[in-house]
Amino acid sequence: MRFGIISTAGIARKDVIPGIQKSDHTVAAISSRTHARASEVADDFDIDSAFGDYGTMFAEADIDAVYNPLPNALHAKWSQRAADHGLDVLCEKPLTVDTAEAVDLFDYCAEQGVTLMEAFMYQFHPRTRRAREIVETELGEVHTVDASFKFSLTDPDDIRLDPELAGGSLMDVGCYAVSAVRGFLGEPDRAFAHARDSQNSGVDTNLSGILSYDDGRVASISCGFDGPRREYYRVETDDGWLEAPNCFGPDHDESVSLTYSVDGREVTETFDPVDHYRLQVEAFADAVESGETPPIDRAETLGNMRAIDALARSADTGEPVHVASPE
Repeated sequence: MRFGIISTAGIARKDVIPGIQKSDHTVAAISSRTHARASEVADDFDIDSAFGDYGTMFAEADIDAVYNPLPNALHAKWSQRAADHGLDVLCEKPLTVDTAEAVDLFDYCAEQGVTLMEAFMYQFHPRTRRAREIVETELGEVHTVDASFKFSLTDPDDIRLDPELAGGSLMDVGCYAVSAVRGFLGEPDRAFAHARDSQNSGVDTNLSGILSYDDGRVASISCGFDGPRREYYRVETDDGWLEAPNCFGPDHDESVSLTYSVDGREVTETFDPVDHYRLQVEAFADAVESGETPPIDRAETLGNMRAIDALARSADTGEPVHVASPE
């Protein structure tokens, strides 16, 4: 598969372009708001074609699919434009600004006959799949999950602090915590959240929330831009627990681990370094080439967006909010 990259965003340069180039697929083109910037990155990564306009790349480049890491508020617009040219779309998380826009984007891509997948790379790391397997097969009934992703963001001009671009810690890193707890507990029934804007930016720079279930299970999530980097999830069950540190964004050359305890017996499993961006690209390309539903499908993405929407509404109103039912 020949990919075109929309923009020269840091995640594209640091993670996704190298991930594609480690696979059997290629980056054939890159576009930016200026041709000079696109050409500079193309030279750095030995990419054949560079364009100073996204739409021109869609129309003229010899590509099969695009990777879209634009700011959140631009995901839907440029993914739709790519679909107009028959290009399959791997779009960075969160897919859109809210559930309604995600539904529209999935519908639009289906009408155009192209595959759309949200890029949530941590789900392709072997540790993530092993953690879910352990909880499902080796531990008892889950009653509590806690997940957090925080780091320090000090640049006041960072796009993640721009409300016009759908910034905020919930959208940027909280979406990982929501995804993690849903991976163990499924779809929540209610949400309650509190947020603060410590930088007077117009977006949440810290958010803490509860996702609760009618059967009594509960999940807590936290995210933020105001402290040292920390990311983890912890699952509590009737007979033990599981915890994974550094669980969302380990470096490609970094070994990681998880630890679980069942009936007093504690086990630590270690995982060799792996490029989960490469694994994500390969899974997306395999789905396109086989005509199968991608592993992060419409139901998964919409489930995450519904929970995010509910947490955001609760933070705005100060009241508990019901999570919308699946379509």
